[in-house]
Amino acid sequence: MSDKNTEHLSHIRHSLAHLLAAAVLELYPDTKLTLGPAIDTGFYYDMDFADADGRGLKTQMDADKNTPPAEDGSAPLARGDKKTQISEKDLPRIEQKMREILKTWKTFEGQEVTPEEARKKFAGNPYKLELIDGIAEKGEKITLYTSGTFTDLCRGGHTDDARELRSVGWKLDRIAGAYWRGDEKNKMLTRIYGLAFETKEALEEYEKMRVEAEKRDHRKLGKELKIFTFDDEVGPGLPLWLPNGTIIIDEIEKLAREQETARGYKRVRTPHVANEALYLRSGHLPYYKESMYPPMEGEGTNYYLKAMNCPHHHKIFAAVPKSYRDMPVRYTEYGTCYRHEKSGELFGLLRVRSMQMNDAHIYCTEEQFFDEFKAVIGLYLEYFKIFGIEKYVMRLSKHSKERLGKKYINEPELWIKTEDMVRKSLIDLKVPFVEAEDEAAFYGPKIDVQVWSAIGREFTLATNQVDFAIPARFNLTYTDKTGVEKTPLCIHRAPLSTHERLIGFLIEHYAGAFPLWLSPVQVKILPVGEKFMEYAKSVHEALTTAGIRSELDESNETLGKKVRGAKVEKVPYWIVVGEKEQTDKTVTLESRTGNKDTFSLEQTVSHLHAEIKNKK
Repeated sequence: MSDKNTEHLSHIRHSLAHLLAAAVLELYPDTKLTLGPAIDTGFYYDMDFADADGRGLKTQMDADKNTPPAEDGSAPLARGDKKTQISEKDLPRIEQKMREILKTWKTFEGQEVTPEEARKKFAGNPYKLELIDGIAEKGEKITLYTSGTFTDLCRGGHTDDARELRSVGWKLDRIAGAYWRGDEKNKMLTRIYGLAFETKEALEEYEKMRVEAEKRDHRKLGKELKIFTFDDEVGPGLPLWLPNGTIIIDEIEKLAREQETARGYKRVRTPHVANEALYLRSGHLPYYKESMYPPMEGEGTNYYLKAMNCPHHHKIFAAVPKSYRDMPVRYTEYGTCYRHEKSGELFGLLRVRSMQMNDAHIYCTEEQFFDEFKAVIGLYLEYFKIFGIEKYVMRLSKHSKERLGKKYINEPELWIKTEDMVRKSLIDLKVPFVEAEDEAAFYGPKIDVQVWSAIGREFTLATNQVDFAIPARFNLTYTDKTGVEKTPLCIHRAPLSTHERLIGFLIEHYAGAFPLWLSPVQVKILPVGEKFMEYAKSVHEALTTAGIRSELDESNETLGKKVRGAKVEKVPYWIVVGEKEQTDKTVTLESRTGNKDTFSLEQTVSHLHAEIKNKK
């Protein structure tokens, strides 16, 4: 979809948020409206519904532990004993009212007003008054938009013809709770979500995809396949990896070591805590303190749990003098980091507080930067090929010149130069990318890697950052050919993201059916009966000795039930051992895709080894 079409769809979605607010006010006149933006799949509006005693709609963040908060921080409604005025049963009624009102709407008319006029218009709504005060304080213009008899405080961005909303595909979706302005200290509001797409067919396609996505939900499959768990006594957002999950981690780390060793990376290790002086020097503490765990006092000094690996790697670079002959230097580590994410933002493995990051930092000369950056992007593309990721886009996040010295390092010439270098690398590699203003890291431009799973669900997988400022803060230098000390550029990269985010994505991407090389159990041995158990054990031992992760089913169940169990566990292959196999000293190898062949044991091992090596 082009930028123009994307903007048009966003305007349609925002217009529908107004229509939702208008319908709710007609049905529930005492409701206080707050904010109603367009989002990637439609729109929502946060509202304060008064209940019978005026205390507001009852919600709770942990109302249903099987339905955690959404990625936007909204939460399921509580199933408390207090009856509320609105539930999802009311959505059809609200939607019907929306369609009735829509028949009377023709356009959206904007009007600029003074702060006094706006306050008078929304005198009974403390949320709108707070917004008005904030806009007035910034000296920005205040606008109201009207369609039909409904007027709302709004910056604009609507369809030119409200009648267009009659032909697009839209519907109300669900209700959730959300804190006012996303702050847990504020009141919990009621959020009504709607879906909206260009056509009714697109809406139907999205709903089909969402049903499939629910089947693939990594939280559900992660539990069923015994990959990871969370425990309240350990703490929210702190995953525990079960044996199956640990095998997946080991295989991913093995892949990273192979790829990185071949590309000249050197492995390092760093501690889980550090003196606050390190993070003050790097500049992370002032910028990211809210995302870091509170300090621990020791010997009169504050220590912080490591929230990022880069300052530690800078210290390793500085530990040994470097010359131009040593450059580039590539340090890599699966470092464990800790981020104190808000409880309402935690989401399975995709948003956690403890993460193992596929981190590396490349220190290079300016002349080496182009080739090094291209090599990093090339590594991303290699991983996409291995994992079967066919759709992806790189998001080049740039600085804002208006915020230099505030949000960004005040080096305007370096910003322009470095962004141009990154852009040229992407163009040269013919990598699909988009550009985003005012979204860079504070020390340099970055690339967020967006990928789509097998069913078309979008994920932010990893980040690749350019750092032209922090090496100088750490006095990092190398000696050039003339004996002059120079400061290197630094590339931060994490193509395999964190174990948590990557495995969460892969569970959904593969629907839990991991390829052979990554599967916790690669082959299950299924003896037809007890009298074939000894031969089955010898097959199991032979596979294990050959380095194949094999599991023997010693239960007294029927063969049919054993096969069904292997399918439920999404094991890539199973071997049936019966009279014929035992007599001929062969095995019957069956796959979850339906293929079935009889091989000698040696042929079976060779066949499995070839598939594991090729990572098909």
